[in-house]
Amino acid sequence: QVQLVESGGGLVQAGGSLRLSCAASGNIFRINGMGWYRQAPGKQRELVAAMAPGRSTNYADSVKGRFTISRDNAANTVYLQMNSLKPEDTAVYYCNLDVRSITGGTIKTNNYWGQGTQVTVSS
Repeated sequence: QVQLVESGGGLVQAGGSLRLSCAASGNIFRINGMGWYRQAPGKQRELVAAMAPGRSTNYADSVKGRFTISRDNAANTVYLQMNSLKPEDTAVYYCNLDVRSITGGTIKTNNYWGQGTQVTVSS
């Protein structure tokens, strides 16, 4: 089993910055794809940023040039650096990881979600 713990959310003024972290622990052989999603009240969850195993990235148009997704393989941690924050960035942010684990000599890939962290940007 794998556990994800998110941190770094909070209240910030427009134009400010936050860095979200998602630390994975447990039966981890390798973290493959990863992503950050967000869900604002009354809206559907949307993809904000994603990184493929080869480290190629893609971003929602609304955050391009402002957000950066990164990873620390040694620490099994994924980050989302958010700069020039806007009130419309207010949402609960979730990390999502594809994790390869070894169980009984077999490598399996499972998908996991973090618990979510609130980001509130005031105008």
